[in-house]
Amino acid sequence: MGDRDQPNARAVIAAEIAAHGPMRLDRFRALANGAYYATRDPLGRAGDFITAPETTQAYGELIGAWMVEVWRAQGAPAPIVLAEAGPGRGTLMADALRLIDRLAPDFAAASSVHLIETSPTLRALQAARIGSRVAGWHERLATLPEAPLFLIASEFLDALPVRQFRRRGGAWMERAVAMEGDRLVWTEIPAEPLPGRPGEVSEEAEAWIAEAAHQVVRFGGAALVLDYGHGGGAEDTLQAVQGHRPVDPLAAPGEADLSAQVDFAALARAARAAGAVVYGPVPQGDFLRALGLPERTAILCRHAPPATARQLQAAARRLIDPDAMGLLFKALAVLPPGASAPPGFAP
Repeated sequence: MGDRDQPNARAVIAAEIAAHGPMRLDRFRALANGAYYATRDPLGRAGDFITAPETTQAYGELIGAWMVEVWRAQGAPAPIVLAEAGPGRGTLMADALRLIDRLAPDFAAASSVHLIETSPTLRALQAARIGSRVAGWHERLATLPEAPLFLIASEFLDALPVRQFRRRGGAWMERAVAMEGDRLVWTEIPAEPLPGRPGEVSEEAEAWIAEAAHQVVRFGGAALVLDYGHGGGAEDTLQAVQGHRPVDPLAAPGEADLSAQVDFAALARAARAAGAVVYGPVPQGDFLRALGLPERTAILCRHAPPATARQLQAAARRLIDPDAMGLLFKALAVLPPGASAPPGFAP
């Protein structure tokens, strides 16, 4: 589904390379993913990948409960902004709100829901799922209301552009994309200015978390990041996925999802530099176990048909098992100065 009248990403990329020479990797990814997300619903078995919220309602419910606990620990301020960046179909927020409405009506009454989403296709799906609860959609953090911010970013930062630097002899080089005949190919260009550190860098992700941290420091609240990633020093984690299979990132830009693992060490540095206190990263499996995913899954299974119960149990294992998403995926929390360790991050 989606608006197929959008400009062809490959044609736009080829034209820009023809006019200006090799294209930096971050510019290539921004153009490719911008077209990709604007023109389709990429989620589910009929799409290209499945995110954690789509596997089980317990995931969104637990994140909703986490936000409530952090809100109460900060004195239950009101009014507040409950926001999600990259909310997909709205599944996570819908599951969180359902639990919040039932167990924390005071939090529900204090909060207005805001979604950070640029895709018209996904905004329509979010509106259908969440309805009038959405107070507003935003293209960036800066336009959120000035109030205590309780922000969710689940599998969002991995979609932001990255740059990749290599030391070649005495010079820095940067990965780029060029044209060879009618084919897109990898190349390298001189890096100016020197990047200061080698490997893969997401300036956009670091700027995003710094902005989120600034708002949390200024107004209160919390930012919770869940994504797949590492502790720094990676050289190349770029991947493209189409139809749940890895594909060549250059083969069909705008038709496949491009992602890269999140550098959680860099995120933590950027958030601390903005004045926030940071907890984590911790493995997602440990985080969700501490929040009670196995117990919540058992409760859901009691009232579910056998086939549904098996699906819920399989989803929980996928989220917490080290060989699945439990170790590679991580959780990181950004809070105001002086805030105590939130649930799932206890020392």
